[in-house]
Amino acid sequence: MSFAYTLGVQARRACDALRLTDVPLSVAAVFAVSATMSVTAGVGLLLRIAPDDVRNAPVVALAPVQGPLAPLRPAFDEPLLARVAPPPRPARTEAPVTDLAAAPDATPAPTETPVVLASALTSDDIDFVPAPPPRPAALADDTTDAPATEVVAALPETGVLTSPRPTARPRDIAQIVARASRPAAPPTAPQAATVQVARADATEDILVPERSTPAPILRLGPAATGPNPCSSRLSREIPRRRGNMPDGTAFIGGLMNASGGTRDAAIVRAALQGNVPDSFRDLRPVRFQGMTAAGQAEITVCVTPDYLAIGSDRDSVRVPLGLAGALQVADAFDMILPTKRMVDAIYRQASVRVAPQPMPAGAQMSSTDYFLRHDRTVDAQLAQAGARDGLLVAGIKKDIVLTNRLGSAPGRVAIYGWHRTNGQAIQPLSTVHGASYADYSHGIRLVSRTAFLNGRSVDLSALLTDARYAGLLNDDGVLTSQTARVAQLR
Repeated sequence: MSFAYTLGVQARRACDALRLTDVPLSVAAVFAVSATMSVTAGVGLLLRIAPDDVRNAPVVALAPVQGPLAPLRPAFDEPLLARVAPPPRPARTEAPVTDLAAAPDATPAPTETPVVLASALTSDDIDFVPAPPPRPAALADDTTDAPATEVVAALPETGVLTSPRPTARPRDIAQIVARASRPAAPPTAPQAATVQVARADATEDILVPERSTPAPILRLGPAATGPNPCSSRLSREIPRRRGNMPDGTAFIGGLMNASGGTRDAAIVRAALQGNVPDSFRDLRPVRFQGMTAAGQAEITVCVTPDYLAIGSDRDSVRVPLGLAGALQVADAFDMILPTKRMVDAIYRQASVRVAPQPMPAGAQMSSTDYFLRHDRTVDAQLAQAGARDGLLVAGIKKDIVLTNRLGSAPGRVAIYGWHRTNGQAIQPLSTVHGASYADYSHGIRLVSRTAFLNGRSVDLSALLTDARYAGLLNDDGVLTSQTARVAQLR
């Protein structure tokens, strides 16, 4: 027991020498015993392996401790870590910090201030880096676009250079952004519109006047008088037939060997000379009623009672034409071709309706002989139905019509109609044929350019190109500018 106590005292003295003042005596004793046991074990091992002279060497005993022992208590009241002296600090090289409270009111003129880079500071120096002073009130209210260098120069000297404050946002930034994102206004149109045209072999641009094709203006004329507004005045552009002109049978007989453009040219020439039946000039009213964007409306169009024929009332032959010939005759007579909706209305409001009488299909469908044979069949049907000259008849031919398909299918003709007695058309709207095509089943029904809107005269072309009223007259709605040009409406 005295041996262990002696070891504990010696261990405590060793701790004092190492300035380990907070180690208890019991811990030091345990440490000493452990060390003694380790030493004893090592000595025993050495004695087993050492020579005999080492084994027989005298053992030295530890002398007992003399005198009273000092009390075991800490040598200092501070914590252990406080006794560890920090390494010496490096000499400070940065400029002295200006006391803001002692600074004069006026901002001194900017001077060259030493700059200490953050990378040169140690971990011990960071705690002593002064915080930047508050931004002067004069700069806080400033909204001008002053350069960043001027802003830094206006700050007081602090010994540490801080990042410059970004330029203040202008008060009118919203207006600036709006002006920048606003699309550029189109250039002011010149008084005389021009179009720049490029040619492959041209060495410079050429300006040519743009073709002007304004839409017809909807102007209302005087009110119609009487139950039938379609007076003879509307057909006054059709020349009067002279008595020495050939009848229909004789005229067609002279074209039995003709076809295509040659035959069309002969028919057009005869029509423009006035060699048409007098009853063809007696236009008949066809009415359309419905709600439009402008309110409830009634439109009356004036149509020829029968299809175009060459000859007299006593002897005439109905003749087909290609699109170009039909438009030429219509324009000369101050008329236009009907729309699909007009054809349907004509059939419903016709005084005499007969069933279609198709002929065998084949190449002969376009022959003059087929024209003549089918015309005799139709005459027999109308006579059996009790028809007389001047009555509105339907169900005997297909119509060449106006449609917006003509604008997207140039070089084609649009045909539709030839209604059965149940009101269904044999021929749906089609543009499969070329513009010069014509066969025995085609007919040319014309419509006066003068129509009547709620009893007042108006240009029919204007109605067909007016979004408020075109739907009453045309399945396609408003006729496009391309269709209007094809139909010679402008």
